[in-house]
Amino acid sequence: MAESSQEPVTRVLVAVNQSSVKGYPCPSLSSNGAFNWILSKLIRPCCRQRYKLLILHVQVPDEDPFDDMDSLYATAEDFRDMKHKEMKRGLHLLQRFVKPCNELQLPCEAWIKKGDPKEVICKESRRVRADMLVVGSRGLGTLHRMFVGAVSEHCVRHADCPVIVVRRKHEDTPEDPMDD
Repeated sequence: MAESSQEPVTRVLVAVNQSSVKGYPCPSLSSNGAFNWILSKLIRPCCRQRYKLLILHVQVPDEDPFDDMDSLYATAEDFRDMKHKEMKRGLHLLQRFVKPCNELQLPCEAWIKKGDPKEVICKESRRVRADMLVVGSRGLGTLHRMFVGAVSEHCVRHADCPVIVVRRKHEDTPEDPMDD
């Protein structure tokens, strides 16, 4: 029986989100930072075929998209259209990450899930059997984390695989760290 000369592929999951300032399809500063760190520090040009980059975008369901309106008449079709537009925005965001991977001939997969990012990222890392999870960090202080929650902190504590948290450079950090 011949031995397989093919080495196993390292599966790196990176979680990405949209900019809180610019919105779709612009990626957040933290997502860009994590993605660029992977390309410059982790996956070297000589070894790209030994990796598979798994790009996950978690969309947070809007609890009530009409909470600022007094009344609303909407058909079922209107709601389907809204759902379709949200999915389309997510795909445009993912394209911002998939395109450079394709240009670099780095194998990748990208997909969208809905839910609480903290929970979904950990669940998806298990489902896809990620060897490593890379997340960006906004560098929130204790008070912000208490009210907003830190996705990266949750992933470090609850993911089944090693987690690398890529912090923003000081010069890339906006005055308000919530602006990402």
